[in-house]
Amino acid sequence: MANKVNEEENTLGQNAQKEENAPRIKPIIEAADSLSLGISVVVAVVMGVGIGYLLRSLTGIGWTFWIGIFIGIAAAILNVFKVYEKQRKSYEELAKEPRYAIKKQLEKDSWDDADDMDYGEKNY
Repeated sequence: MANKVNEEENTLGQNAQKEENAPRIKPIIEAADSLSLGISVVVAVVMGVGIGYLLRSLTGIGWTFWIGIFIGIAAAILNVFKVYEKQRKSYEELAKEPRYAIKKQLEKDSWDDADDMDYGEKNY
């Protein structure tokens, strides 16, 4: 009996230790990362303008300014794509959870119902 109590205490202690070691800041960082998409787009374009201005002032050639702007816009598009891919992966993982299996069942049932439909003449 005493061994069983000791085992339960050890198990509870290990679970508490795992919870303490779990990263608490990670969900906050992920949320801030998603919210900062607009800011990152603006910062990427502004940095591109800065690069373009720097290139123009160093070389004296006017069209190098547009190279910097292009780099900034490309970086902004890359940021949007990265966030999109991250969200798509998280949605795919969410869809694999059993509590969302009803969607697959509904999709299957809707296709089965479509096969059973009669598209013949309607009698009203």
